[in-house]
Amino acid sequence: MWAHVGAVVLAPAQLGPGLVVGLLYWWRARALAGGPRAVPRARQAFFYGGLALVLATLASPLAVMADELFWAHMAEHLLIAELGALGMAVGLTAPVLAPLLRVRELAWIRHLAHPVVAVGLWSANLVAWHVPLLQEAALRSDAVHALQHMAFIGAGLNMWLALLGPLPKPGWFGNLARLLYVVAVRLIGAAVANAFVWAEVDLYDAYAPGRTEWGITAATDQVVAGSIMMVEGSILTICLFAWVFLRSAREGEERQALLDLAAGRGVALSERRAARAVAAGHGAALRRRIEDS
Repeated sequence: MWAHVGAVVLAPAQLGPGLVVGLLYWWRARALAGGPRAVPRARQAFFYGGLALVLATLASPLAVMADELFWAHMAEHLLIAELGALGMAVGLTAPVLAPLLRVRELAWIRHLAHPVVAVGLWSANLVAWHVPLLQEAALRSDAVHALQHMAFIGAGLNMWLALLGPLPKPGWFGNLARLLYVVAVRLIGAAVANAFVWAEVDLYDAYAPGRTEWGITAATDQVVAGSIMMVEGSILTICLFAWVFLRSAREGEERQALLDLAAGRGVALSERRAARAVAAGHGAALRRRIEDS
């Protein structure tokens, strides 16, 4: 039963796009190195780590099991579309994305990272690919399977960029809105996970041969898949909550420091302007302008 699992999967349609993205990121980071817009090493580590997780997962024995068991397929998707995409999102900066956003025909891309749009796209993608027709089509066709993975990673990356990325955010998208954003994403994921846990029918007949080989029932396979999804989501939610609270505390301290500096220098600075500068990551630039005035 385990003999066929240890093989490494080398699927060009699965791994090729990731390798191309990695080379493009390396080229851009190298072009920016040594200048004021250089990509911090920590961010590069996050990006390469996330990409490595995606590629390693798609080439690992888990990829073999994902064609046979639904819970393995679920674990594979969570690794690439949530954790891998999260690392890549943290590694992207405005200068890295600048060449892409300067292309006039691609200007519409920036609107995809609007929080409302991003959640809508991520949710639609998550639900659509778990419809039995599409999920089983991905199992039967390598091309559809590659498309499924690219859609999951793309939607996940966009969802994280809306929360963490460098693109301008709506004025209302403060720390409370970020907290609600995380809650919304996790509630949607939990709803899908519960559908698998409580399903009373076999949703995916295409896994029947693999379940027979592994000696697992359809009900158990689906319950394990939903449980994995809920546990991963719960742990990630706790981490994101901690990030939001730490960010809020840090921004509060930085905002007050700017207000105190402006008051000491006799510079007019409203609390709203200070808050917007800090939230956009421009607190250091505002501090320099105040000091130079």
